[in-house]
Amino acid sequence: MTTSNRKIATIIGVLFLAGMAVGILGNILIQSVLGTSDYLSAISANSIKVAIGAILLLMTVAGDAAHGILIFPVLKRYSVRVAFGYFGFRMVDAIFLGIQVLLILTQIPLGSEYIKATGSDTFHLKELSTILVQSNLYAYHIGMLFLGMAGSILCYAFYKTKLVPKVVAIWGMVGYATMLVGSVLEVAGIDLHMIQTIPGGLWEIFIGVWLIAKGFNSSPVTLATVAA
Repeated sequence: MTTSNRKIATIIGVLFLAGMAVGILGNILIQSVLGTSDYLSAISANSIKVAIGAILLLMTVAGDAAHGILIFPVLKRYSVRVAFGYFGFRMVDAIFLGIQVLLILTQIPLGSEYIKATGSDTFHLKELSTILVQSNLYAYHIGMLFLGMAGSILCYAFYKTKLVPKVVAIWGMVGYATMLVGSVLEVAGIDLHMIQTIPGGLWEIFIGVWLIAKGFNSSPVTLATVAA
């Protein structure tokens, strides 16, 4: 394994762990306001908290895109198709999660207008806010759907090339497949309360620690062996 591969593995491991931590913190800040029963009334007084949460989520979006970019040269050595597939799905994942963040931020001006509104205007603002909340959820679940596709491709590549132990790659494939199917069901209107993200989320924590501590396998399978 080259020094370059070791550095890439370490950076990707850090991104997995940092992305998880920052994403959870950002979501906690946002839900502490938008998760309340009358959030439009509360959002003006807590707009900074929501904005900080949104910025943290944007950092995870940047991390998602960075995953596709950083691991591209590693995967390309074994399969150009797999490398482009992972890169492409990661970019689409990042785009939809970025849209989700923008939809969250639109609640801040809506909250300001809601405080000043009277009569029927408050009803219309609530309706618009509800639509944007639902759109936010759709954007998130579609982003998770593409993340499930990207992760499945990555773990398949890990399995075939033995860049990480096969059992770790299989765990990842199961976790991302669960995320993919669960996200489809969520978009279809079946609320799974995010349980579909648990296996993949735990894998991302584990692989983050693994890549920092161990890096990629120093004797991965060659392209010729994979193709065979």
